[in-house]
Amino acid sequence: WQYRTSFFLFLASQTLVASLDLAVVAAIFSQVDSLAGWSGVEVALLFGLSGVPFGLADLTISQVELASRHIKAGTFDLFLLRPLSPLLHLSASEFALRRLGRTVQPLVVLAGALALAPIDWSVEAVLLVPVTLVSGTVIFGSVWVVTSSISFWTVDSQEVANAFTYGGSLATSYPIDLLATWLRRLLTFLVPLAFVAYFPAARLLGREEPLGLPNVIAWATPLVALAAALVARAVWRLAVRHHRSTGS
Repeated sequence: WQYRTSFFLFLASQTLVASLDLAVVAAIFSQVDSLAGWSGVEVALLFGLSGVPFGLADLTISQVELASRHIKAGTFDLFLLRPLSPLLHLSASEFALRRLGRTVQPLVVLAGALALAPIDWSVEAVLLVPVTLVSGTVIFGSVWVVTSSISFWTVDSQEVANAFTYGGSLATSYPIDLLATWLRRLLTFLVPLAFVAYFPAARLLGREEPLGLPNVIAWATPLVALAAALVARAVWRLAVRHHRSTGS
């Protein structure tokens, strides 16, 4: 807040970047009427359900990808000397509220899609939306932690992390029906990004789930998020125990 002009300019730039992603979706639907049977409004719903959690995870936990920089510089040791979780300390040390701009535009799209999509607004549907957003944030955050933990063994793994975080955000913005069966299974059972937006959106819209899964699979999203968080916690602790100061 001491540099408000810089803050709002960065916020606007983050919002613009998210808008460019939506422009790609709009360009696709200028040429086709549907993607794997999903209309433009329905894909916009996916875009919002994926973009908001990704933006929140980017705001709160994405700083963990800078662990490799601290490992190479030898400054990660500072996070181990203080009475605070190294993960929480690392995230807080690089926290920047201006990253919230990545959430603004998907939130607007989500609000519009929820109003226009053919959703039967029952109590279940109303509850499913916030549960999905919270769970999606935890899943994206867990993926960020797990992939960034690789840097304790390889020193530099940011590009690997980006493939699953930024790449995962792109993949979850579209119906997984477009993907090959093996890739659907990967995003469902190994890296559970299909639970971020696809399964909840399919439940809201009353669509059949792929891979022969029951329609209520959307309500497994909080459990998947909890499992992902526990795995991320275990991997992070193992990685930190592996740390041998600079160059490890």
